[in-house]
Amino acid sequence: MPTVTDDLKLGLQLGYWTAQPPSGRELIELVQQVEQLGFESIWTGESWSSDAFSPLVWAGAHTSRIKLATGIAQMSARSPVTMAMHALSLDVLSDGRFRLGIGVSGPQVVEGWYGRPFGQPLARTREYVDILRQVWRRDEPVTNPGPHYPLPYDGPGAVGLGKPLKLITHPPRRNIPVYLGAEGPKNVRLATEIADGWIPLYYSPTRPEVYADQLADAPDDFEIAVNVTATVADDVSQALLPVKGSLGFYIGGMGAKGRNFHTDLMARMGFEEQAYRIQDLFFEGRREEAILAVPDEFADEISLVGPAARIRERIEAWRKTPVTTLLIGSRDPDVLRLLADLTR
Repeated sequence: MPTVTDDLKLGLQLGYWTAQPPSGRELIELVQQVEQLGFESIWTGESWSSDAFSPLVWAGAHTSRIKLATGIAQMSARSPVTMAMHALSLDVLSDGRFRLGIGVSGPQVVEGWYGRPFGQPLARTREYVDILRQVWRRDEPVTNPGPHYPLPYDGPGAVGLGKPLKLITHPPRRNIPVYLGAEGPKNVRLATEIADGWIPLYYSPTRPEVYADQLADAPDDFEIAVNVTATVADDVSQALLPVKGSLGFYIGGMGAKGRNFHTDLMARMGFEEQAYRIQDLFFEGRREEAILAVPDEFADEISLVGPAARIRERIEAWRKTPVTTLLIGSRDPDVLRLLADLTR
């Protein structure tokens, strides 16, 4: 299991675009600001809006040191070799600053948006990562017997002329770091086995037992990068409302009834009754009630909110966990500066 660390790193979580996309100038100013503050990395995500790679290309072109990471790029959006080519291209253009965070997403997105099957996510992930590493190593032409990503393809519609191919470009790095976004116990164990790092959706520094078994066999240098909402405010309850809003949406509606990984995770973290109550309210169309049903205790555990002195005190709990990077979604210069000072 990874050891606890006093050397907490900071990442800026750009996430994915909502209804109103940022301007290119805004993005440049933000990423240059956090690079100057000493943030170690910049992360992007995707859902069914912006893609995870384009903002990183823009950010990378206007920075020189900060690392660039997808957190996460959805596997069903790209074949494994396409993902490998995206990662290689960005890693080369950024002089080796890239990390690839990937995840399976959920059945509503995979089958509803990408039109791909969701079944057997663990087996698909294992195949996917193996193909990524084959591409970058260039030891031999890439092959995979399937069943999820057969190479060469010889299924329905094939003309029988496919042949194994080797990447034309010689990568400067044969091992681009791979992170898995994972929530379920089996997925987290898989991350410790085949990946260089893990991106949890929620992590409570006061409940290490939730993931202790899954992380037991992780190597000492295993990276854990977790999203943490950070807000400087005198009124803690008021500052938690946006956190509860996000949690209400993910736990209540970001998945089908009975197949929502976010709901199940909250239940495993000790809030089972509240988790399924939030989901029921959301599906009944009572979204405001669903948000208010998110316990302050849960929202507070996975965040850093309150006066500066409170954040300074509460960040110490994170230093006693195996988490290596806090991914901060704030755009507030005072918040970013405070966290940089606390982790410098």
